[in-house]
Amino acid sequence: MSKRTYRDSGVDVEAADALTGEYKQMALSTCQQGVLGGVGGFSGMIELPQGLQSPVITACTDGVGTKLRLLIDRKLHETAGMDAAAMCLNDLVTAGARPLFMLDYLATGALDGAAAKGVVAGFARYCQLAGGALLGGETAEMPGFYPPGDYDVAGFAVGVVEKEKIIDGRNCQPGDAVVGVASNGVHSNGFSLVRALLDDGSLQPTDRGWQQLLGPTLLYVPFVRALLQQANVSAMAHITGGGLIGNAARTVGDKLDVVLNWASWDYPEIFAEIEKTGVERREMLSTFNCGLGYIVIVPRDEKGKVIDCAGAQGFKAWEVGSLAPGSGKVVVNGL
Repeated sequence: MSKRTYRDSGVDVEAADALTGEYKQMALSTCQQGVLGGVGGFSGMIELPQGLQSPVITACTDGVGTKLRLLIDRKLHETAGMDAAAMCLNDLVTAGARPLFMLDYLATGALDGAAAKGVVAGFARYCQLAGGALLGGETAEMPGFYPPGDYDVAGFAVGVVEKEKIIDGRNCQPGDAVVGVASNGVHSNGFSLVRALLDDGSLQPTDRGWQQLLGPTLLYVPFVRALLQQANVSAMAHITGGGLIGNAARTVGDKLDVVLNWASWDYPEIFAEIEKTGVERREMLSTFNCGLGYIVIVPRDEKGKVIDCAGAQGFKAWEVGSLAPGSGKVVVNGL
């Protein structure tokens, strides 16, 4: 009887081990004070920051969604890592939390070193920008489960916030200003619809449109961390699945409406192209970010601080509406 090995089944442990050193170097580039033990153990360890009176741990997880199909086909592996990281980190900071660390998970049929390194490099890049550590991760080789060349990726982010400084919308008042911070395009939501439009030929993006489809989700963490030192923030929202309508009111409670003024912000070209295929504008607003990747709600006299801080961090921002008595809805005027 011939000898059988794990490699014969499609799992190359030696190839995975060979990548560990490169993973380690990327993770080490994100290390911050408090990281213990380095990379390579069965778990990562990090100390809580000193000086917190009542620290609250926050956590979230997310992936890239079906945008991943387009990224894999075009070998945009680092973008996949950045997307997965941003989807977690941007959510994390809406509560006012400081990112502590991330973990990454990559599952594939057969290990492709270039793809794996690209994904982890994307995570490391955004962890560096967010000020959190890439504390560890998992690469799972699963032959027969994923087709050749395919993979899935997910991120897990953990942060900390002082209990009395949690931002959850409790201080929102009628008349508060709603400031929208620009996206660079579609980010990572709505791609099942996008892919259907691409597949039937009704959507044929321009070169700029493709950039706005496939560019990595913007990381808003540096902006938010700077803003919290300058302004009295009442609520924040990351515009993801469910689009602008599904996310803008998530933290203002059920006695207030978010009233947005259409045409008060820039509408990226790709959304106009999608709309021309026959997608109605309200459907656009409930599916995509439509040009606003992040929402900040502040007392009216603080809106200038948000816009100025966003500009200093390289983002466009606009006053796009206000809060009004209501029932927890998003109302868009001027459609």
